[in-house]
Amino acid sequence: MEKEKVIENKSYDFAKRIIKVYRYLTDKKEFVLSKQLLKSGTSIGTNVVEGQYSISKKDFKNKMSIVLKEAVESRYWINLLKDSDYISEMQANSLLQDLKDIIKILTKIVKNAS
Repeated sequence: MEKEKVIENKSYDFAKRIIKVYRYLTDKKEFVLSKQLLKSGTSIGTNVVEGQYSISKKDFKNKMSIVLKEAVESRYWINLLKDSDYISEMQANSLLQDLKDIIKILTKIVKNAS
């Protein structure tokens, strides 16, 4: 399976998990950090899909670089939520492992897009 399809599937599955975390956090009355995570975590997939319709290699590389930044931002919010005791270490580690896989794929895509 080509890398773009793998990253599309992984980012979509990650977005679904982020939505579940968002619901969990809002049930706990945490609205600010959860919204930040929702935005960055779901934008990974939307930007991946947009990148597939890039008009040039440069445009594609730029879009994938944005996706990579959103993934890194999501990692920040997950760590902050964990360290603030909003989510457990086990929950965070599971999400962070998914992100690690996503970041690894995205890094390869960006490097190969040159």
